[in-house]
Amino acid sequence: MPDRPTGFGGDPVAAPSLDAIEEAARRLDGLVVRTPLVTLRARGEDDGGIHLKPEILQPITSFKVRGALNWALGLSPAERAAGLSTVSAGNTAQALGYAARHLGLAARSRLPETVPAAKLDAIRAFGVEPVTMPGAELFDWMLSAGWRDEPFTFLHPWVEAAMIAGSATVGLEIARDLPTVETIFIPVGGGGLAAGVGSAARQLLPNARIIGVQPAACAPLRASLEANAPRWVAQGASLCDGLGVPLVTDEMWPLLRSVIDDTVTVSEAQVEAAIRRLCLRDKLVVEGAGAAAVAAALATPRAERGESVCILSGASIDPGKLVGILGGPRA
Repeated sequence: MPDRPTGFGGDPVAAPSLDAIEEAARRLDGLVVRTPLVTLRARGEDDGGIHLKPEILQPITSFKVRGALNWALGLSPAERAAGLSTVSAGNTAQALGYAARHLGLAARSRLPETVPAAKLDAIRAFGVEPVTMPGAELFDWMLSAGWRDEPFTFLHPWVEAAMIAGSATVGLEIARDLPTVETIFIPVGGGGLAAGVGSAARQLLPNARIIGVQPAACAPLRASLEANAPRWVAQGASLCDGLGVPLVTDEMWPLLRSVIDDTVTVSEAQVEAAIRRLCLRDKLVVEGAGAAAVAAALATPRAERGESVCILSGASIDPGKLVGILGGPRA
């Protein structure tokens, strides 16, 4: 990849403290779903011991609502009055819309022009004004810190401390429900979910391994860990559109490096198989990013992963795409 900036001049993101995570959990109580752990229906010993954290049960079918609400509820009256904005591949925009509707505020989001129709329809349904841009132009806008000139109060989807603390409540719940967990598989896009859950696990589950999962078509975390520095990668087409962030930023790198033990990349065929299996055998509909953790766990021998938790991060999949996947080989 040509030399490009890997940050936007901000300070490194700090891990949320346990106090901040628990405060976020109290703030969100009654506003988000306290999702259960559900055991994947195994075929045999090799795929046993996999537990699912179905964030698809949230009001917007994504974990993003935890962080967006935690952030919005902490804003001052003046910040709220300006309205809310963000940049998103789809799910953060829906989360922002949910928070804005709860507070009676206006909201808008910049989005890549390739955003799936199902996500775009959901974004509009939550009252968010979509502003679409070419993907490369959108990343340039982010890295040039164009969001600092937004007239609305801006939610940064990757580095906002309250967003990460909200996401960390997923890890808090895992620790309380399965304190013996040995491996947690977390899909990684911008890194906020991994940063949050990883931070909670480091404080509450010190013996658990944290595995970041990305599609083989776009795996900058693997490249960054190998180089021991933030890296860009070529961005290929993938079912995991929610994970299509082709870089690790300077701001996120120190925290991700400290909480991620290893990475797994998954192929498009593995993601399709996981979507199909979750839908047909476990009756759970997920998008590509939401299936990535399960695809990674199924590709890892049980002797290596032990008792595992996979975070099903989102469910916004186009119906036509889902139908095509379900018509493939049997789950």
